[in-house]
Amino acid sequence: QVQLVESGGGLVQAGGSLRLSCVASGRIFSISAMGWYRQAPGKQREWVATITNGGSTTYAIFVKGRFTVSRDNARNTVNLQMNSLKSEDTAVYYCYLDDRGIAYWGQGTQVTVSS
Repeated sequence: QVQLVESGGGLVQAGGSLRLSCVASGRIFSISAMGWYRQAPGKQREWVATITNGGSTTYAIFVKGRFTVSRDNARNTVNLQMNSLKSEDTAVYYCYLDDRGIAYWGQGTQVTVSS
């Protein structure tokens, strides 16, 4: 089994910053990518950012320029630095791991941005 545990969520004022982290453990064979999704109340889960094993990053248009995704391959860790947060960034943030086409998910961490 593969486990992912997120941390770093919380309450922050608009314009502030938070840093999320996610550690993966268990029977991991070959990670091709890790990243983040989020789900706001009453909305579908949406993709936020991805970083490949080679370090290439892609971002959703609504976070580009504000969020930065990074990885520590040796520790199977993915981070999300979130700056200039807006109230619309309020959501549960989920990290994911792609292992040979199989997706694994964390339990989510709540991010609340007050305006």
